[in-house]
Amino acid sequence: MKNNAVIALGSNVGNRYDNLVAAVNKLTDSSNINLVNYSSIYETDPVGYEQQEQFLNMVIEVNTELNAFELLKRCLNIELELGRKREIKWGPRTIDLDILLFNQENIKSETLIVPHPRMFDRAFVLVPLIEMKPELKLPGLARPIAALITELPDKEGVRLWKRKNGEDVFEHIGN
Repeated sequence: MKNNAVIALGSNVGNRYDNLVAAVNKLTDSSNINLVNYSSIYETDPVGYEQQEQFLNMVIEVNTELNAFELLKRCLNIELELGRKREIKWGPRTIDLDILLFNQENIKSETLIVPHPRMFDRAFVLVPLIEMKPELKLPGLARPIAALITELPDKEGVRLWKRKNGEDVFEHIGN
């Protein structure tokens, strides 16, 4: 697998946990995407449009033969398969899949921006990402992303919901 990607997942409609598991399984059910790592699952307060239920969020790392635009298409198709409806900006959703990082590339197009343009402002993305890859450094950032978490005002809205490894996990994602 020649490409490495980090993808954020979120759900606040229906069985949130099952939605996350289904999305990971659909994403990795073919031979061209392999799950490498994943974070714990966090329950988070909504951001932007706040009149909605709390989210479950996590991040995963995958290796893939797909290019960034093929991976985006796969993510969007999975959102549709799992019932995602885009009715309110930042509104409720069965599943949301956002490509955060793709290799160490900077991509800017009408359909895809990598690194994800709002990831550094969102504790619900940075907290699980830092858990999974604490020493991650990106081009243009002089320090690891873990240093950014202290500057985020909404980190108290992110609470551990299900540990990646530990007694409160009933099954591991990707199994």
